[in-house]
Amino acid sequence: MSERPSSYGELESNMAKLNYHHLQYFHAIVSHGSIAQASKAIHVTPQTLSAQLSTLEEQLGYRLFERKGKRLVLNDMGHVTYSYAQEIFNLGDELLHSLKNHSTNFSFRFSIGVTDVIAKVFSFNFLKEIYTMDDSIKLVCKETSIDVLLGELAVNKLDAILSDRPLPSGSPIKAYSHLVGKSGVSFFAHPRLAGELRSNFPQSLNGQAFFLAGEESNQRLSVLSWFEQLGIAPAIIGEFDDSILAKYFGQAGYGVFCAPTIIESHVLEQFDVDLLGRTLDVVEHYYLISPERKVKHPAVQHLLAQGKKLFEEPVG
Repeated sequence: MSERPSSYGELESNMAKLNYHHLQYFHAIVSHGSIAQASKAIHVTPQTLSAQLSTLEEQLGYRLFERKGKRLVLNDMGHVTYSYAQEIFNLGDELLHSLKNHSTNFSFRFSIGVTDVIAKVFSFNFLKEIYTMDDSIKLVCKETSIDVLLGELAVNKLDAILSDRPLPSGSPIKAYSHLVGKSGVSFFAHPRLAGELRSNFPQSLNGQAFFLAGEESNQRLSVLSWFEQLGIAPAIIGEFDDSILAKYFGQAGYGVFCAPTIIESHVLEQFDVDLLGRTLDVVEHYYLISPERKVKHPAVQHLLAQGKKLFEEPVG
């Protein structure tokens, strides 16, 4: 087999005969690390895989692997080909996902993940805007940790994620982090307790019973860092992944809790608590993470535009 085609025309002719089954076999070999492992995974004999790989290399006019001992290692052209193979198969998944969403047999579908640390009232006010776009839309919402949601976004099970943090730096997932808005933090307590602590806030929180957000929340570290900067040490008597629990304990008079200022009016309306004070030194961010797709879901841009309007006035 020649190392490269003798002309562009020859390469073009070779590419015209590309068999996507051969490309799929090549992708499986790389993904599983060897011909032997790939053959077990896709139930094709090693001999068949090896022959199909040779055929693909003949079609492309390039070798895709270098043999190092008993191992096959991708060369430069192999890396390029694998990158395109991933893009091709991802695009195929997108096609199926898009056709499913646009099927005339059921409502227009929009699947979104919401990180479980985001206040339910904010999620509701953000997501309800989806119905102003199309009254036939079917909203599918999954709430869990950011790691689980990113995994589902990567395999096209989700169209977007509403999160309190952007896509992690260095993530292999091809996606965009759109900043929807940001909010300061407000502190609340039972009216009797709030009356005692309000005048000297935030120093009055020193030694005071306090309910902290769970480990998955960005708010947790930001609030603790703020306390340290102020030189105060509230008595942490509870940590909750579900912010609703903290509100109920605060309503019952057990201690102080905090929530994003954007939902301040809602907290005051729905719970028998008063406001101690606010700070802009602790900031909550809200991101809409969308996948880097050839076919973008129209609801993503709609939600992004409408969601930013929420930050123009508090959520009630």
